[in-house]
Amino acid sequence: MNKIGFNVLAWSAVVSDELLPIVDRLKEIGYDGVEFYLGAEPASAYKKLGDHCRDIGLEVTNVFTLSAEENLIAESESVRNNGLDRIKWAIDRCHDMNAKVLCGPYHSAFATFASKAPTEDEYSRSAEVLNAAGDHAAQADVVMTVEALNRFECYLCNTMDQLSHLVQKADHPQVKAMYDTHHANIEEKKVGEAIKTIAPHLRHFHISENDRGTPGAGHVHWDETFATLAEIDYQGWYTIEGFTRNDPDFANAINVWREFAQPWDMAEQGLKFIQEMVNKHAS
Repeated sequence: MNKIGFNVLAWSAVVSDELLPIVDRLKEIGYDGVEFYLGAEPASAYKKLGDHCRDIGLEVTNVFTLSAEENLIAESESVRNNGLDRIKWAIDRCHDMNAKVLCGPYHSAFATFASKAPTEDEYSRSAEVLNAAGDHAAQADVVMTVEALNRFECYLCNTMDQLSHLVQKADHPQVKAMYDTHHANIEEKKVGEAIKTIAPHLRHFHISENDRGTPGAGHVHWDETFATLAEIDYQGWYTIEGFTRNDPDFANAINVWREFAQPWDMAEQGLKFIQEMVNKHAS
């Protein structure tokens, strides 16, 4: 059975007590879970918020990125090792928060380019580190779901074809894939075919409008998306990821220069939209 979550990046990338009333209201609205960005806060901050979510009956998933100094596809072994250490740190924070899913584009460094197309050597480097991290994830009962991004934020994995290739090279039961409707809206020619391509590895799903606003208010091919998900019998999370300028540092880092929608509009209308689409396309 699918569960529905909401990513609190719409309010803040920082895990702190300021998120407590937000997760409380998300629970009241009817969400099954909440997703947090893993940044640089101490372990105690993650454990406190994770314990609070558990106590009120909300499950947790986490999202994560790597810097250029932690790039898994770098030629430098020390840089790749930095990346492995950082992924292990993120898995430990998942354990602190009782989270079973670690999603994000951590197959390579975010917004770090080399003025060339990706090479097979780069896929191999990334796969090798992901495989090693998978052993650590298994101990924590965490599934690593790596994400393809659009061409303006990443060059290693833009499409489900590329992502499927990487996950197969990683060859680890804890290393799987996620799909984000915002990025797919830019990069995929046929949404249904893209979802079917990644279906054998698909364990997490971000619901995100073409402009990062309220799901259903833009031009993402939602009917085709949910019809295909029903066809492949997808049973993972549907997590809304929408962005605002509420956290200026985060907004500036991802080039969000205007408000797409208000967070609570995204949360309230987005939940209803997902429920309606799932019911509409139920097999």
